[in-house]
Order: sequence, then structure tokens, then C-alpha cells
Amino acid sequence: MGTFLFISGQEIFIVMLIALLLFGADKIPEIARGIGKGMRDFKKATDDIKNEIESSTKDIRKEVNDIQDSLRKDVNDISDNIQKNIDDATETLKNDYDEASDNFQKHVDDINDNLSRDPSPENG
Repeated sequence: MGTFLFISGQEIFIVMLIALLLFGADKIPEIARGIGKGMRDFKKATDDIKNEIESSTKDIRKEVNDIQDSLRKDVNDISDNIQKNIDDATETLKNDYDEASDNFQKHVDDINDNLSRDPSPENG
């Protein structure tokens, strides 16, 4: 017969014979139906628990995702504002530098023009 759950065919036969002697031929189908019903009820209960856990965690996961999305949006807004402020400050500094550089160059050009027009020393 082979092995089933590490039980040989002879051992299965002996267990069935003992069950037949203890319960009788008319009780064995009732016992089998009871075991089958118990297994169905157990499977249904485990499926119900599994579904309940999944539905509960689905709500929690949705809330966590909503919080993550909100935080991500806030962080992106703050990051954009910081980047805008940095860009504005950089632009202001660049404009001030260019203006100072242009003024300095203008003064140097004025000095060079004055020196080229009046080559005589002023030390008298």
C-alpha cells in the first residue's frame, strides 16, 4: 500500500480496524461527517480572521500612505522654497558683484583717461 504520513499500510489497516471495532460500522460515517464539518468550520474561521486582518491593515496602510504623501508634499514645498530663496540670494549677489565690478572698471577707466590726458605729475 505504501506509506502515508510515515505510517505503513499495515498500521493504517490496524487503526481502521480498531476504529471499526470501537465505533461500529454505522457510527464511522457520522464521525467522518463531523470531522469534515469541523475542518470546514475551522477553514472558514481562519479565512474570516485572515480577511479581517487584511481589511484592518488595509485601512491602516491607506492612512500611512496618506500621511507619507502629505509629508512628501510638505517636504517638497519646503525644499522648493529653500531653493527659490537660494536662487534669489545668488542672483542678488551676482547682480551686486557685476555692479561693483562695472563701477570698479569705470573708475579704473576714468583714472586711465585722466592719466592719458594729463601726463604731467602733480607733485609740483
